[in-house]
Amino acid sequence: MSKTPKTLQEAVIYFADAENCREFMANLRWPDGKPKCPACGSENVSYLPNAKVYKCFAKPAHDKVKFSLKVGTIFEESPIGLDKWLPVMWMLVNCKNGVSSWEIHRAIGVTQKTAWFMLQRGRLAMQDDLSGGTLGGEIEIDESFIGGKARNMHKDKKAKIQMLSRRGDNKTIVLGILQRETEGKAKRVRATVIPDRTRQTMQENVVPAVDPTAKLFTDEAGYYWGKDGFEHEVINHAEAYVRGNVHTNGLENFWSLLKRGLGGTYISVEPFHLFRYIDEQAFRFNNRKEMNDTDRFIVVMKQAVGKRLTYAELTGKVEGRPAEEEVEPF
Repeated sequence: MSKTPKTLQEAVIYFADAENCREFMANLRWPDGKPKCPACGSENVSYLPNAKVYKCFAKPAHDKVKFSLKVGTIFEESPIGLDKWLPVMWMLVNCKNGVSSWEIHRAIGVTQKTAWFMLQRGRLAMQDDLSGGTLGGEIEIDESFIGGKARNMHKDKKAKIQMLSRRGDNKTIVLGILQRETEGKAKRVRATVIPDRTRQTMQENVVPAVDPTAKLFTDEAGYYWGKDGFEHEVINHAEAYVRGNVHTNGLENFWSLLKRGLGGTYISVEPFHLFRYIDEQAFRFNNRKEMNDTDRFIVVMKQAVGKRLTYAELTGKVEGRPAEEEVEPF
């Protein structure tokens, strides 16, 4: 690229030029400078500047000889141009507390429904593919409950909700695993929605993600980890929140950031979609120090390739397909 944007203002100006959008996406998809057909993998491809699409000249010819830079990405079949898509992705990746669909609706002139769909596609690109392996060193494990506050509800529902809240029945449970920053290891968090707090559910989610030699720090609810072979320390929050190096304050910080975004920016999030917002916050949390705005944007744009989310899948009308089946490999 002739110039890499450093701020949102620069990104809006830079990507307003269609040729800059094409150059940026082409460099991400084909760093070697050799465009490949997403249907057959052939490099016998040429760009058609008048139509602003690529054409595959491989023999024998196939059905999809013409394709745009959106094909094989989260942008596939979107009528929104890259001049709008790329600034939206910049905002989603770099706004500390997230950006709402209503803000995108007002900023780029699309409907709120379209803006919501765009942001959900962007969150798919922010998902951690877990390619970094297991977490190790000092590990904090904690759960949090996500759900509406009784004081914001109608009085007819308030009494019932308050009773359920004491048991956690009206909340969605989110499990967090945080690797503390130590020499040679960066701070990283992984969080996921879980159905319950049983020992079996916790083991199924924690054991595959954590190195067996790691030292675990939990509150009193995770008393059993020492019995599972891990070196384990427990902090009883009824007595104290910190005892030397024993605490879960790193995860408490993450929960605070997550809930601030959910309550302050998005206002209301359906449990069905909660995992997408968790992925979004986890990405920003994990990359807030090591990367600047440009670096985070480029990482997510690279992860946007090879993924796709249709509106039917997003709304639960059809079951989502496995990622490896969504797009033919290049």
